[in-house]
Amino acid sequence: MADTVAEPAQAPAAVRHAEEVMGTVFSFDVRGGEPAAVRAALAEAVAGLHGADALFSTYREDSEVSRLARGELDASACAPEVAEVLELAAEAERVSEGWFSTRYQGVLDPTGIVKGWAAERAARLLAAVAGVRGVSVNGGGDVQLLGTPEARRAWRVGVADPLRPGGLAAVISAAGTEELAVATSGTAERGAHIVDPRTGRSAVTDLVAVTVVAPSLTWADCWATAAFAMGARAGLAWLESLPGAEALLITAGDEVRCTRGLAARLG
Repeated sequence: MADTVAEPAQAPAAVRHAEEVMGTVFSFDVRGGEPAAVRAALAEAVAGLHGADALFSTYREDSEVSRLARGELDASACAPEVAEVLELAAEAERVSEGWFSTRYQGVLDPTGIVKGWAAERAARLLAAVAGVRGVSVNGGGDVQLLGTPEARRAWRVGVADPLRPGGLAAVISAAGTEELAVATSGTAERGAHIVDPRTGRSAVTDLVAVTVVAPSLTWADCWATAAFAMGARAGLAWLESLPGAEALLITAGDEVRCTRGLAARLG
């Protein structure tokens, strides 16, 4: 259940909650709004995450995506969310020139976009509640931030250092913007799980982590995955070309590479 935490009088009330779903933990921090209304929206957001898991999980034989992959279900008969996600994934594949893909060894698998999309959708649902001034939704380390936690204070996100467990590679600040997402792809937490779409096998790359900062978690998550598969040189050049995106790339040799505009987001 969500907990309402008492804060100083000048700070908006906070409702926080953690939910296990999609094989990870989603953490919510909602500032402002009438607590009962926030809790009701939070219950809806959590239900939406479980609903997305039921639709998109490749581990559930009865999910619509699993049935679609086996040819037992036509796309036109799927829930509207399936069509929405597949359309977004197709756009990500187009923009990344195929480095982001929803195919794993020839089988439909859109999970590379689902978590970011679901977390962003949940955050926007909560931000729409009257009086809410700030929302943070953290889905397994990928974060969508909206608004501010308090007056004159911005959301900040620590980026884990993949080569120094417990350390931080950077701190990202959302100061000056109402929408910011931070997504990381790499090998530190889950090993070599990112696929090279050209080979269908684990990506062979000189990178250990790519963190992308952008307004939308849906896209930040996709761009981090695609850039990781590309490797440091090509990935950095491609990320520089994306409007509204900044990035931090860390190589296996402990070299840090950043897009030109990332410095404005550090803090």
